[in-house]
Amino acid sequence: MKLSLGPIQYFWPRDTVYKFYESIQDLPIDIVYLGETVCAKRRELKLEDWVSLAKMLASSGKEVVMSTLTLIEAESELNSVRKICDQQGYMIEANDMAAVQLMSAKGLPFIAGPFINIYNARTLAMLQKLGLKRWVMPVELSGESLREILTDANGLCRDSKIETEVFSYGKLPLAYSARCFTARSRGLPKDNCQFVCLNYPQGQDVQSQDGQGVFTLNGIQTQSGSTCNLLYDIPDIIETGADILRISPQLTGTQAVITAFRGAFNNQPSINTSDESYCNGYWHHKAGMDNDHTHTLGKS
Repeated sequence: MKLSLGPIQYFWPRDTVYKFYESIQDLPIDIVYLGETVCAKRRELKLEDWVSLAKMLASSGKEVVMSTLTLIEAESELNSVRKICDQQGYMIEANDMAAVQLMSAKGLPFIAGPFINIYNARTLAMLQKLGLKRWVMPVELSGESLREILTDANGLCRDSKIETEVFSYGKLPLAYSARCFTARSRGLPKDNCQFVCLNYPQGQDVQSQDGQGVFTLNGIQTQSGSTCNLLYDIPDIIETGADILRISPQLTGTQAVITAFRGAFNNQPSINTSDESYCNGYWHHKAGMDNDHTHTLGKS
């Protein structure tokens, strides 16, 4: 079982991003995803900056993957995706079917991000013919669904194994919109957003009328209100046949989360996941915001 660090979902200043990845170099993370996946207006880092970070992390022994935008709305954004797909020496995480088409046309392997709609083994088999080597399970699927998909895939996919990655820690990316909700909340149009996302490095909380956190606004992206945490579900994830657990970068505390997950592989978790601020409902085929306490880690 490997650990991956997904792309940063939030808009952080350039220096913050560089310091974050410098701190990651010596941590027990196997795979690091780099790039802007949420909003094309977030240009604190240019492509050459991401490539520079990729070289630094690769030199420290990490497998580096370059990630593409999830929602493409203009030709300029498609051109940016083309430039990422032209990078040599790194796998590409395709977060939109345009990137899948670009990689397939080149005859190059790719990774399907969580917003490529893969809900059955037939889709996996079709994408494998186009070059799919790894997929990130859509966050709303359950462990039971994953088990069924991977069981069916054994008979449909080619001899080469498709790696499976499960989003295991962080605010769940739920949806994308052409509108920018963060700008809207500040009375600003999307075209003149003044980059207000920089003021919300961990997203903007949205509460229900009774004060319950239900969503997190992150520009054009809507996230879960609480943090998904599958630390105590690791034995069940392994049993499904999954290969990689994804941790989503946090402004603070990422090192502790990585250490906890790595320790959990040895049955030694080091953070408390019974806190009600966490959620794991989707994995247990329940409402996504639920926190199922039927932990299995450490039980005989």
